[in-house]
Amino acid sequence: MKSPAGNSALTISTPGRICLFGEHQDYLRLPVIPCAISLRIAVTGASRSDARVIIRLPDIHAREEFSLEGPLTYPGERAYLRSAVNVLRREGYTFTRGVDCTVSGRIPINSGTSSSSALTVSWVNFLSHMSDQHRALPPDECARLAHAAEVLEFHEPGGMMDHYATAFGGVIAVDFAPRVTVESFEAALGTFVLGDSHEPKDTKGILARVKNQVLDAAEKLRKKFAEFSLHTVRIDELERFRAELPRQQYTLLEGTLRNRDITRRARLMLKEKVLDHIGLGELLTEHQTILRDVLDISTKKIDRMLEKAIAAGALGGKINGSGGGGCMFVYAPGRAVAVGEAIEQCGGTPYIVAADAGTRVDEKEPAG
Repeated sequence: MKSPAGNSALTISTPGRICLFGEHQDYLRLPVIPCAISLRIAVTGASRSDARVIIRLPDIHAREEFSLEGPLTYPGERAYLRSAVNVLRREGYTFTRGVDCTVSGRIPINSGTSSSSALTVSWVNFLSHMSDQHRALPPDECARLAHAAEVLEFHEPGGMMDHYATAFGGVIAVDFAPRVTVESFEAALGTFVLGDSHEPKDTKGILARVKNQVLDAAEKLRKKFAEFSLHTVRIDELERFRAELPRQQYTLLEGTLRNRDITRRARLMLKEKVLDHIGLGELLTEHQTILRDVLDISTKKIDRMLEKAIAAGALGGKINGSGGGGCMFVYAPGRAVAVGEAIEQCGGTPYIVAADAGTRVDEKEPAG
């Protein structure tokens, strides 16, 4: 591909992600364990001779075009392709020339596998290379800027997990307090099967409901009990706070702490020299039980997909992402094909995936 200015094309690709442990935890600044997966989204393009930005998005039959001359305004919510330019400009990046590019990928859209964050990370990484400064961003910087463009710029309720997961790649634990740190694991994970339920999901609505309730509960308790912290309170201490909260808030808070403790157990498991594959699957299913019965973010179809996938040989699994629809996944080393068929029989679309690298420069546009 050549641009109107005759420049060679650059391809930046970024993976989607599944959240192994810590669903609905990152915005509470509690640790999460995501895994980047081998479904990627790529931005391929080159600089132009003028200040126009032309972005073709054939997967969604869309096209966006704007000029880099003057400040960029937003036509509505989720204008991440424009907001990324503004965020980078505030960081000192300049753009003398525009770009001509195409976005393509295989990450299921609006299904909890981080398609929008992967696109934003790819776009930020692409823009930094195409800027007058020609910088290659380290993963942590790429994640920080993409989070600013996607979440902070539009005051959305999501956290940082997606941006760090897709920027760093592999299996990582992300801690958010007292500062953001990333720990990478070398655990030899087997195959996962991702299943798209094709049920629409209300990401912002669910995030706002669960997040606001838990944050409000924690704030109430901190005002009365200065020592209270989501990081340190033990689950067996929670009963003494029951009378301070409405029943729904108390239930959500209890579920949050149970998920926090499952994440801690999983973190220790992933550090072991020999991975307990069965134990990992059981922890995933335990996590799903809380997401389904306490946080109330699963659906009947996804529950059925999980049940049939486990009956077909998967070791465990859970809903993926904020919930209310979208995708589920199961851990299915050695049984991926049979498990995928079981998911398909439930009306889902299966994807056999493995852990994958983070955002990167590709020599050619990736097929997967």
